[in-house]
Amino acid sequence: MPAITLPTAASSCSFHRPVAASSRSSSFLLPLRLLPCSVHASLRSSNRIMAVSASDAGRIPFADVPVESMAVKPPSHPTYDLKAVIALALSEDAGDRGLLSPSPLPIRIYLESGIIVLERLELQENEMLHQISIEIARDVTCLATVPKDMKAEAHFIAKDNGIVAGISLAEMIFNEVDPSLKVQWFAKDGDHVCKGMQFGKVYGCAHSIIVAERVVLNFMQRMSGIATLTKAMADAAHPACILETRKTAPGLRLVDKWAVLIGGGKNHRLGLFDMVMIKDNHITIAGGVMNALKSVDQYLQQKNLEMPVEVETRTLEELEELLQYATKNKTSLTRIMLDNMIVPLPNGDVDVSMLKDAVQLISGKFETEASGNVTIDTVKKIGETGVTYISSGALTHSVKALDISLKIDTELALQVGLRTNRA
Repeated sequence: MPAITLPTAASSCSFHRPVAASSRSSSFLLPLRLLPCSVHASLRSSNRIMAVSASDAGRIPFADVPVESMAVKPPSHPTYDLKAVIALALSEDAGDRGLLSPSPLPIRIYLESGIIVLERLELQENEMLHQISIEIARDVTCLATVPKDMKAEAHFIAKDNGIVAGISLAEMIFNEVDPSLKVQWFAKDGDHVCKGMQFGKVYGCAHSIIVAERVVLNFMQRMSGIATLTKAMADAAHPACILETRKTAPGLRLVDKWAVLIGGGKNHRLGLFDMVMIKDNHITIAGGVMNALKSVDQYLQQKNLEMPVEVETRTLEELEELLQYATKNKTSLTRIMLDNMIVPLPNGDVDVSMLKDAVQLISGKFETEASGNVTIDTVKKIGETGVTYISSGALTHSVKALDISLKIDTELALQVGLRTNRA
């Protein structure tokens, strides 16, 4: 495959000494995309090699960040790859001047006649690869306006009042773009920030800061918007707990649900795998709510599975049928959803009498969840009915991002913010 010649005026590469000469190898040329301003790949022993390959071009390694240091840990998901989400966000900005990541393929890299050559290595047991450091600037605007060795300090400024979220994720992104960046925070995930407040700063390579800026802010603004609304609704709903739904941005489910936790809510099911949730379409196909639950009970018993089971009910008649079945049979039912039993009134208020009747019928035998017509204005009245949970899709599907900026010239940024009432 053809290799590319580096634009020498716009980039710089530095390589530490490669592997020991005892390794068997075969040279081959691979196409190489431009890398971030500073990417450091530590290549380790043969049982856990970290090396770069063209087959992984466009993906980035994910720097481990101790979860213990996080104010709020992300939800646990068996397959969700947070590092791939970060990599995708960075690579869509980088385009074909993008990113290169480690893979299990051990290689060494060197320049030959202006071309980067990647050499495949067959390592013997316990052989070691030395560290390879690659530095190639790749933001075309930075290349045109900012000296590649310039250092800068940028400050996070809140341009609205709310709950900040995504600080831990932002730190991961900065570390991914350039591990030499120094990040300092004056707030933590879940803290309240006020308009004009400087709550964090980052110092280091100006190119790296600018490359990371928009991706960091896109995540933080969305997460902070979700956390802010969740906090308001959770406080109003008490003693009921506020939940989100699966109405999340595609590909961002764990990030959205993490923001709900930061805002003081609780997570509903993460996907189709961790809870049986019998909804209206299941009930229609099964021929009624009783048949649907009976089928689930039989399935779980046959498969020897234990997991939470929730059933959606839309009328008091459906609820009574469900309770009658649960009284006479051993069932795996754990929670009953009371869907659209909150009736909106012409004056903007809601009638919760049907919801109250349903809660009384259940009488604490199962967890209850109210859904439908849940807003910041109605959630307090809904919470007073005695339901265990209140779920709201609006937390994630209609989120208003919290305005946050990252500015190097903070004085001018604050002047402009005051002029536009955003600081």
